[in-house]
Amino acid sequence: MLEAFSADVEEMTLSEIADTADLDAGTTFRMLNTLVDLGYVTRVPDSRRFRLTLKVLDLGFNAVARKDLRTLVHPVLRSLVGELGEAASFGVLDGGDIIYLERMRAGLTRLGVEIRIGTSIPAAMSVIGRAILAFLPKDALDRALATQPRHGVLAAPVPSRVKLLPALEEARERGYILQESMIAGGLRILAAPVLDHDGVPVGAISIVRLMSCSSHEEMRASAVGPVLAAARSIARALEASGSTVLSLG
Repeated sequence: MLEAFSADVEEMTLSEIADTADLDAGTTFRMLNTLVDLGYVTRVPDSRRFRLTLKVLDLGFNAVARKDLRTLVHPVLRSLVGELGEAASFGVLDGGDIIYLERMRAGLTRLGVEIRIGTSIPAAMSVIGRAILAFLPKDALDRALATQPRHGVLAAPVPSRVKLLPALEEARERGYILQESMIAGGLRILAAPVLDHDGVPVGAISIVRLMSCSSHEEMRASAVGPVLAAARSIARALEASGSTVLSLG
């Protein structure tokens, strides 16, 4: 339906949109009203015609921004994998969920729940998600916790705010989170936020180790410094590239 509009045909009636998009009138009506509610299409005043809004540009801009972001993050994650962990990830907040935008693994070892690029997990149930939540301003944190997560690959209950806030406060004081995975047994995860120049998280990185191969103290001693340095490196690269809006919600 969006592609039905063009530079030559900027405004159309519902029936014209249906004909161009090869859709029936009922489907067109429902989809058109959804696009109007979302702000991608607007009704032309005093007429029965519709036209696109500038919000459709955001779709392309966001896609380009994410591609550039993965290009910046990829070499940093690669430097963390192998020597420091079995896998390294970068994620951003999307409402109440963490979305994994980049991930690298050292080998073929199965690490519990399969995490891929685009995987969605409730932020409160994800160590990398908590690394972002811990550094959000209060109003942004309240919005994130009030948003119903999609759950994605996970169906476990999200912890209550009463249980979550002390853990977030501790993470904020430390500057990172190091704990056992909440969604897969036998894994220990270290995560740190990527902060902008105002100290607001625009994402977070994490590394994963098998608990059988490394103690909590060993991982803290060997990995905290490099992971924090990697987070700062990504932040500097993003600032230099002009990428500023990484949170999706």
